Amino acid sequence: MKLSSTVRIIGIVATLVGLLALSTPARAQLLINGAGATFPYPLYSQWFDTYTKVQPNVRFNYQSIGSGGGIKQLTAHTVDFGASDAPMNDEQIASAGGKILHFPTVLGAVVVTYNIPGVDQKINLTGAVVADVFLGKIAKWNDVPIAKLNPNIKLPDADIVVAHRSDGSGTSFVFTDYLSKASESWKKDPGKGTAVKWPVGLGGKGNEGVTALVKQTPGAIGYVELIYALQNNMPFADIQNKSGNFITASLESVTAAASGTKIPADFRVSITDAAGPEVYPISSFTYLLVYEKQADTAKGQALTEFIKWALTDGQPLAPKLHYAPLPVAVSAAAQAQIGMVKVAGAN
Repeated sequence: MKLSSTVRIIGIVATLVGLLALSTPARAQLLINGAGATFPYPLYSQWFDTYTKVQPNVRFNYQSIGSGGGIKQLTAHTVDFGASDAPMNDEQIASAGGKILHFPTVLGAVVVTYNIPGVDQKINLTGAVVADVFLGKIAKWNDVPIAKLNPNIKLPDADIVVAHRSDGSGTSFVFTDYLSKASESWKKDPGKGTAVKWPVGLGGKGNEGVTALVKQTPGAIGYVELIYALQNNMPFADIQNKSGNFITASLESVTAAASGTKIPADFRVSITDAAGPEVYPISSFTYLLVYEKQADTAKGQALTEFIKWALTDGQPLAPKLHYAPLPVAVSAAAQAQIGMVKVAGAN
């Protein structure tokens, strides 16, 4: 008798569980696709992973393909958001088929890293000297322009092997934007852009590719985002700023670059070669790119909620990966811009 009663109870419970499952639809997992900059990729990966604890039903698929690729995929509507270190220019925005908003997320530094045989010390470089190296005008590590900046370092009579990006890259934009300000020769040709015609050197895909080239090639010099040099224990040069000081890339020196710069309403701004005694001169914002009009209600709402989180709760994660959080005023202005995103079907 007792066994029969137990069986009946189990049956009733199973029925109730089944009815509850039918009456409470499971929340479908929402996948948001993005593509673009390799510059902030280490931080964005951390953000996306952390955000799953905030919104377990939202997942991000991010392709670290370079800023140029991110802009192309966004305007082709093959991703839900793009990421770029280079602000889109007027021509790119005009051809996008709709208004695109730039959301600054953090600040970072592009560093000049090197692999000089027999040299472990940090070297000093100026923008003009770096430009001449990447132009092929300075071809040996012990050539006079480099030796004069580093009198206490015994530089070898070794060929310099230039490593640069092979893909469309916001890191390249930041680097060439700086060189165009530091060198009239560079400004004339090849100039600045996400992709330029490099006079000399070997190409690597992504910050990862340039990092690998420099590490594996004796005599190499290249440019990468700060976190890539730090994670790979690669030396990088102190760069002379406008005040004449040789500055190490750091959270403080990158923040200093933004603090004295007037930020326009659309956030499209260059902070390379900024004025100030403590400024690291190859600094930049990096951006998430989002269409103002969001046709997919669920994705549009999820994306704006993530951006709001990234601009607030996500900021304390940035310093751990050697990115500088946004200045308070910039963060507040970017949060206000979220209200400009128009999501179809939203109240």
